[in-house]
Amino acid sequence: MKRMIFVVLVAVSLTIPTLSFAAEQRMTGMLEKITVQDSTATVILKDTRSGKLVTVVVKDQLAVDKLKDKRIVVGDEIRIKYDDTNMETKLFRKTSGC
Repeated sequence: MKRMIFVVLVAVSLTIPTLSFAAEQRMTGMLEKITVQDSTATVILKDTRSGKLVTVVVKDQLAVDKLKDKRIVVGDEIRIKYDDTNMETKLFRKTSGC
C-alpha cells in the first residue's frame, strides 16, 4: 500500500511541472513578414522544422529598434521563445552573427 501511494505521488510530482510550462514555445524560423507599430512589432516566421507560419508580437524595445533600423530583415533566421496564450515573445534573436 505504501509503495502504491509513493508511485502515485511521484507520478503527480513529475506531471505538475510539465503542465505549468506548457505555454512557452521555442522555435527557429525564417522571417517572412514584418509590421512595425509604435513600440511593438508583429512578425510572421516560418518554422524550419514543420514549415508552419507563426505570427508573434515583439514588445522588447531593443528588438523593435533593430527591426526599425533594418538590422533584422525579411529572410533572416530568428530564434524565439514565445508565450502560447498571447503570442508575445520572451526571446527574439538572430541565429547568425557575432
